[in-house]
Amino acid sequence: MVNYITVVGGGLAGTEAAYQIAKRGISVKLYEMKPLKYSPAHNSDKLAEIVCSNSFKSNLLTNACGLLKEELRRLGSLLMEIASETSVPAGQALAVDREKFSEVVTKKIESNKLIEVVHEEVTDVSEMAKDGIVIIATGPLTSEGLAEQIRKMTGEDKLYFYDAAAPIVAKDSIDFDIAFYGDRYGQEKKKDETVDEWRLRQKDTKSDYINLPMNKEEYEKFWQELVNAEVVTLHEFEKREIFEGCMPIEIMAKRGIDTLRFGPLKPVGFDDPRTGKRPYAVVQLRQDNTEGTIYNIVGFQTNLKYGEQKRVFSMIPGLKEAEFVKYGVMHRNTYINSPKLLDATYNLKKNRNIYFAGQISGVEGYVESISSGMVAALNACNDFMKNQNNNNDDKKIIFPEETVIGALAKYISTPNEKFQPMNANFGILPELGGEKIKDKKLRYTKLAERSLNSCNFFDFLI
Repeated sequence: MVNYITVVGGGLAGTEAAYQIAKRGISVKLYEMKPLKYSPAHNSDKLAEIVCSNSFKSNLLTNACGLLKEELRRLGSLLMEIASETSVPAGQALAVDREKFSEVVTKKIESNKLIEVVHEEVTDVSEMAKDGIVIIATGPLTSEGLAEQIRKMTGEDKLYFYDAAAPIVAKDSIDFDIAFYGDRYGQEKKKDETVDEWRLRQKDTKSDYINLPMNKEEYEKFWQELVNAEVVTLHEFEKREIFEGCMPIEIMAKRGIDTLRFGPLKPVGFDDPRTGKRPYAVVQLRQDNTEGTIYNIVGFQTNLKYGEQKRVFSMIPGLKEAEFVKYGVMHRNTYINSPKLLDATYNLKKNRNIYFAGQISGVEGYVESISSGMVAALNACNDFMKNQNNNNDDKKIIFPEETVIGALAKYISTPNEKFQPMNANFGILPELGGEKIKDKKLRYTKLAERSLNSCNFFDFLI
């Protein structure tokens, strides 16, 4: 075995991982292909370059990303420390001066005597992993050469190159005075049923789908706002390929006022429990996690701006007060089929010497990427020390699922046929025991308290 750990990729996950490894007295080789080669979205020669928003989202503990930040701070995260040092005014959110942030991260990493930064493109990690531990943290724009090698190494036909994901909402924020469970055709009233018998049957229905019926007026108002809503600007390299396999809901709607009613919103096979009649249109929500706490809006992949998604999709009956735990996206996002390939330490099941971290592992967002880098690094160090000491103990460092760090790791490693990248949200944490708390702020406070009470687990990791 070599006497260092290799990290491929100098983004948020890679730099956090490299720092955590060096902090524990282990040498690191950090490979970053810039400035020799740039991805289509990068232009700075610095490490930890921020290419989109400069916001790291909320600092509040009643926000899942805010709680995640606090967990990382308690673990001694370098990037959380630098984000605070380089912050700019942003109310309750943590936003940074992106140039200063990258500059400070680069100085901290390059000045660390245990970290060797190698500016070179890596297209094959198989040799590196033969005699050493490797963390692949190459991000959503992984170069074609390495992506091809990862495909071969994992035995997958393809990577999930384009992220065409529908919005996801928290189940407990759906209005069930309007919404009802059920599968198509199983929801229609039978000829010999009374209305009361039929409604009782709907309550007993077990289904992976929640249905939101719309009348003609509701549908036409929704359609009007949808076709006129603001969309994001795609990168040039995304425009050609993004629409080939998946049509954005707003593009579909622009083909005609009734197009959606013959597509994802078709009402055929349903009756509205409130009226006993077929609705004008039906929006379906599909269960998105095994616990049934979050649901995605079927067929609603979109390029709408996040604020517009909140505004327009909240017009759907039953979603007026909906909490969007993830907004819809359609962009280039290379990531692996983590539920099949990784365990809850971001370790490749087929090869104990290889870890993945960052957005290529299926987490989405800046802080989430840092979190994955932290977990992968701690476990890589654990493996490294076992190898050095010829210790056959197979125990891994798995974070409690009551923490956001642990919940994200569990999400990306739990079987899921409809897997898509996920950011921090309370919907992926286990529900609180005891009486259900209806007040959202109080419930989130309790979830945060439970998480931070798990911090005794963190003590031996710092």
